[in-house]
Amino acid sequence: MRIIFMGTPDFSVPALKALVEAGHDVIAVVTQPDKPKGRGKEVQMPPVKEQALEYNIPVYQPVKARAPEFVKLLSDLAPDVMVVAAFGQLLPKSILDIPKHGCINIHASLLPKYRGASPIQYAVINGEKESGITTMMMAEALDTGDMLDQAKVTLDLKETGGSLHEKLSQIGGSLIIKTLNKLEDKTAVRIPQDESKFTYVGMIKKNMGDIDWSMEADVIERLIRGLNPWPSAYTGWNGKVIKIWEADVVDKEYAGAIGEVVETGKDCLVVKTGKGGLSIKELQMQGKKRMDIGAFLRGYQIAEGTVFERSV
Repeated sequence: MRIIFMGTPDFSVPALKALVEAGHDVIAVVTQPDKPKGRGKEVQMPPVKEQALEYNIPVYQPVKARAPEFVKLLSDLAPDVMVVAAFGQLLPKSILDIPKHGCINIHASLLPKYRGASPIQYAVINGEKESGITTMMMAEALDTGDMLDQAKVTLDLKETGGSLHEKLSQIGGSLIIKTLNKLEDKTAVRIPQDESKFTYVGMIKKNMGDIDWSMEADVIERLIRGLNPWPSAYTGWNGKVIKIWEADVVDKEYAGAIGEVVETGKDCLVVKTGKGGLSIKELQMQGKKRMDIGAFLRGYQIAEGTVFERSV
């Protein structure tokens, strides 16, 4: 099939690779413009662009994909289908109507649950037992189109946003091939989403990681995992920010203030939460490297009675 692929971040790369390796004719790749990143503000290409250039596939980077001149360019390419995976721009009807087989989105949730920008993180934050990939026909409204295929994955007890991202990225690459095969042999079945069951999740913002110690310990522990690696969960201590990368729930009630360090030891630091305690296992002082709790406590003295605070 003649395919235009639209995607931008690391998540999209396995799908592009799968399309090429399956023998599909990827006639063009559309991705977001190069952007400055890091402290040096060096301009970097999106991961999808880097992969496309390795395959010698023409790359287009419109500031606005809906611009009439770009819509015409896509139409002139005459694709059979467009495959979209975390492209980063909403596509208008003028684009959705171009391919004869439509535009297919690779979405990182089991729709209709978790429409929107952050399904991976929220699956972890909300304590879901399973997640997955849905391939779907794209519609004008975000993530509302008919479903084509789904593949499920069980979350590990210590699943993070990063580890689930990697799993679903790989699954997306294999599932899109299955879906395209069905489209080609006319066995694809369109399944409308149940509008009574949908949930929506917006963009992850950095301040979501500012730990509210009045929440229950298991809620905080899931937040830490869901926001790993970005933007990370964090707390305030002595005017500095400490990122918390891993913690365990302690099913025990403690006296003292919310956010207070209630147990310490050679390899132990437990904080009182709204319900239960949180035993911190890995953390990172502002401007320093990540450390396990034992190494951290050898360098920093945090006594029982210390109270961690919100950073805002």
